Amino acid sequence: MDRHKDGAQVQRLEVIELGRRRRWPAETKLRIVEESFAGWRQASATARRHGISPSLLFAWRKVYRAGALVDAEPGGFVPAVVVDEHPAPAPVPSRIEIVTPNGYRVLAGAEVDEAALVRVLAVVARA
Repeated sequence: MDRHKDGAQVQRLEVIELGRRRRWPAETKLRIVEESFAGWRQASATARRHGISPSLLFAWRKVYRAGALVDAEPGGFVPAVVVDEHPAPAPVPSRIEIVTPNGYRVLAGAEVDEAALVRVLAVVARA
């Protein structure tokens, strides 16, 4: 049983996928944009041919004119650095420098006797 008596028939039926975001490689964007510049009034027809909205194509064209269409593509590899969770302890300095409040400078090696260093600092502090 035919409900519509007006006799109009569908000449063209197009199924458009909705719901998921597509990612376009930079080369594909570039090819589509250059195709849209090929002739007069080609942008909407090119968008239809590739299943994208005309507003998206016009946005790509704007970026293309700015010279950033290929550079605007996110992604690629970023160098990764693996860092040890437990790095080796910092080396113990072989010498230390002690500057007293009165301006004397005492250099002592790691092997110096602690008692001797205390005596030297006491003498330097009195000077």
